[in-house]
Amino acid sequence: MTSPLHIITTHKSTDFDALASVVAAGMLYPQAVTVLPQHQNPNVRAFLSLHKDLFEYCLANDIDFSCIDRLVVVDTNAWSRLDRMEHLREKSDMEIHVYDHHGQQGNIVPTRAYQAETGANITLMLRFLKKINIDITPLQATLFLTGLYEDTGNLTFPSTTAEDAHAAAYLLTQGGDLSVLHAFLSPIYGQKHKETLFDMLSKAKRTELNGYTVSINHITIQGYIENLSVVLQMYRQILNVDVAFGIYSLNHDRCLIIGRGNAEGIDIGNIMRCLGGGGHKGAGSAMLHSANPKEVETSIRLLLGEQHRSQGVIQDLMTCSVITLKPEISMKDSRKIMRHERIHGAPVVDGEQIRGIISLRDFRKLKRKDLTHPVKAFMRTRLITIKPWRSPAYAAQRMAKHDVGRLPVIDEGKLVGIISRSDVMNHLYGFCPVDSPLTKGCQQSVSDPFDIDISKILP
Repeated sequence: MTSPLHIITTHKSTDFDALASVVAAGMLYPQAVTVLPQHQNPNVRAFLSLHKDLFEYCLANDIDFSCIDRLVVVDTNAWSRLDRMEHLREKSDMEIHVYDHHGQQGNIVPTRAYQAETGANITLMLRFLKKINIDITPLQATLFLTGLYEDTGNLTFPSTTAEDAHAAAYLLTQGGDLSVLHAFLSPIYGQKHKETLFDMLSKAKRTELNGYTVSINHITIQGYIENLSVVLQMYRQILNVDVAFGIYSLNHDRCLIIGRGNAEGIDIGNIMRCLGGGGHKGAGSAMLHSANPKEVETSIRLLLGEQHRSQGVIQDLMTCSVITLKPEISMKDSRKIMRHERIHGAPVVDGEQIRGIISLRDFRKLKRKDLTHPVKAFMRTRLITIKPWRSPAYAAQRMAKHDVGRLPVIDEGKLVGIISRSDVMNHLYGFCPVDSPLTKGCQQSVSDPFDIDISKILP
């Protein structure tokens, strides 16, 4: 019988923060095997080549995936960012532990989740290393400090927290060597990088967007160039803009998007997640296939505008006095309540527990016009909910993804409010309320589903 296997892994294009987090996870799970993605950033590869006798790891091809019973994922929470691990998504007899410092929830559904918004993921890992008093060697402290400095821009990125600064101080007391750190973080800049930078500068444009200076540049890359993020960072500094995006058309119909910035109100990582990539507030990237660069630029501008409009959180927009229904109430009585309150849907609550949600469209499930059946027979029990601290933009994404018109707002397991599609649209796009002077004279064109006999929509 094959022995159970625990593995630790991280995202593709492994950077120092990811490598440091993998090493830290290995200290927390000493029996686990470290599996690194095949593609690592050039400076990480150089570090591993120099220290290959001190860090043991393997690649995905070396692993028998059938015997994995625990997967530990660090510095990401998305299956697409893992290297050849997608088929594990359907493995039901496997624990998944996630350690991630990105704010947005990914599609990895963990058995245990350890998440906090810190500037670097290694800061989160250090919480647990210190909690159980695991000793850190000077070499480990140097690696951890390198990951922390890289992901926080030497503690200057807007995503940097006080905890990151305390973590840096702690690692210095453990023997972290700044001279080694700077040797590996010094950008690799060669002739191809220089030519690419000059090409970008010759086409540079600066625009004002929602009070920020932004530059979005598109060029075609011939051949292979590593570490294009170095070029983009230098480009942003030379142009002195808050945010810069490079759209690089590569071979094989691929398009690499890289973003760098230091604007408090712009989350580059969130923009890249919307494009299928990842990152954090100050930096991110995404790889697209068969993408039109002009359309990519338009998408970036729309996402930048959305972030500006979506300052605020759900609890500022939600309706707190929620109209709820009991599971036993008949469909007929629920219709009366919904018509009276002029709402299109309501949560179904038993005690303090939300059991489901019923909406106007659920009346279409009735085979007959008999409305005596209880609501619990037709309510949707697969609940799509949201936390009160989430953004309106995130609510819009969930509504679109799951095709729902309202989200119950849940805090510590309790229903605290509800937010509708119209609430989100009003906030994101500034739609005028019905009684606004701008809409007077055209209100008769706005149809209300409750002005129609619900029986007419029944099959």
